[in-house]
This record gives sequence, C-alpha cells and structure tokens, in this order.
Amino acid sequence: MSDIIFGPIHSRRFGKSLGVDLSPGKKQCNFDCLYCELDPAKTMAKQDEVLPVETIVNAVKKGLEEHGDIDVLTITANGEPTLYSHLSELMDEINKIKGNVKTLILSNAATIDDVKVQDALMKFDEVKLSLDCATQKCLRKLDRSHEGIDVEHIKEGMLTFKKRYRGMLVIEVLIVKSLNDRPEEIEALNAFLAKLHPTRIDIGTIDRPPAFDVKPVSYEELLHIAHQFDASLPIYIASRKKAEIAPSFYDKEEILHTLEKRPLTQEDVEALMDEKSQNLFNTLVKSGKITTVNTNGVVFYKKA
Repeated sequence: MSDIIFGPIHSRRFGKSLGVDLSPGKKQCNFDCLYCELDPAKTMAKQDEVLPVETIVNAVKKGLEEHGDIDVLTITANGEPTLYSHLSELMDEINKIKGNVKTLILSNAATIDDVKVQDALMKFDEVKLSLDCATQKCLRKLDRSHEGIDVEHIKEGMLTFKKRYRGMLVIEVLIVKSLNDRPEEIEALNAFLAKLHPTRIDIGTIDRPPAFDVKPVSYEELLHIAHQFDASLPIYIASRKKAEIAPSFYDKEEILHTLEKRPLTQEDVEALMDEKSQNLFNTLVKSGKITTVNTNGVVFYKKA
C-alpha cells in the first residue's frame, strides 16, 4: 500500500503534491517514450495488473491523514493512469474524502478521444495532458505509441474535451533534440495549440536519465522554440537547466518588444537580463507599462 502513495513533492506550478501511483508494481503504458526514465516495456492498451479501488482509496486516506497540508493529489502511474479501468469510480470515492485538496491527473492523452476517459477526467480539478508531437510520424518515433493510436484522434479528443471541461487544462510539450524541435514539428504543434488554447502550456526538455540515448535541448533553444508559438498562447518554459549564456543588457524598448513577442516568467527575466536590465524592468512594472497575469499558479509578465 505504501508504494501507491509517494511524496509530498513541492511543485512551483501546482503547490505541495502527494502522488498516487495507479500502477506501483510495474510499468503499464500505451507509450514507450524514448525519454522515459523507466526501463523500456512492451506497450499495452489496458492494464493487466489492476489494483482494487478500495486498496487505492485506503492508501489515499492514510496519505491525507499523514500529510494535512497538501495542496493537490496527483494521480499518476508507472505508465499511463487512464489505462486504469476503474478511474471514474476511483475519482468518485476520492472526491468524497479529499476535502479542500485539489485533484490533478498527469496523462499522455493517448486515450483522450475515448468518451469514458473524458467522463473520468471531468471529475478532476486540474488535468495535465502531454502533447510532444502533432504529427503521426513524430508520435511513432518519439513516443513509440501503441498500435492503433492516431495523433489526429488525440487532437480531436483534446478539442472535444476542452469544450466539455471547466477546470484547469495544462498541456505539456517535452522537447527532445533532433526529434520534435524541428521547425515543421513546432509549426504543427502551434497550429493545433492555437485552436485548443489551454489554460497553460509547459514546454520542457529531458532532465532525468532517459531509457534511450536521446538528448535535451538548452534553455536558449527552448526560449527560441517558445518564440515560434503564437504570442497569445500562455507558454511556460519548465526547464530546471540553467541558461548557459550570460544575461544580457536590455533597454526599455527592447524589454517591451520582448514581452510583446512572448510573456516571460520571473525565471526567464533572471536568466535573460543582467542586473541593470532587471532594474529597468522593475521600473516599467511600477509605472504600469508591464502587467502581470497569473495562469494556474504561474505569474507571467507581459506588455500592458
């Protein structure tokens, strides 16, 4: 039972999180992503080792009793949590006992076109879906999806779910060097995300040892990729890796022009701008020429 609950983990984006693993015994997933930190495993369409709802609920109860200051219960798995066949029933039970704690699921979105999966996800306060690729070729090569999974069905499912869902919808894009960082892949992602317009888009790269020999991109490359997306999209660069170049000087016009192209977080400002520029930045904030917007726990600065 103790393997089901893990953490708490402190997340800048989601607060203090207690993890709930729906597949603690082994990897059960419909993807076998090149960047996954878990060992490679044969993909599957549904779990073949299924925990009873009662077992998970009892573990969650105990976890909530031991950690009374949790912000969010994060439902995940050694693999894909929506492959758990009793997810909807589980969430009914968790919602009875969670109190003020929010619920979040981390899903690869491969099953999002399934109405039953959508019905289960409707019971979460926040939903985070991965979308590394907007083309089938990339999905097969990078995410190594299970037979029959079609990226166009994923995109259609996301659009349908967005129309139904009233909670926080976050999309995560993990960039892998020489795979989905190519201009045509970013263009395809941008075209779709501009239609979807989720609450927030987290763009990151590999920051844990991957199962295969694939490489991360730098912070500077992530920033360059972020600038290729529509400026109206709430892009958050979620990289733990520090910028490798020295911060530069930006005058007031350059600061405002940069924010016009892409809203920045405080982390971005500190990585890009030297101390003098940051002082100018703060002056612009105080004068009202730069405003802030809080997008699901992340503060963005943008031109007023």
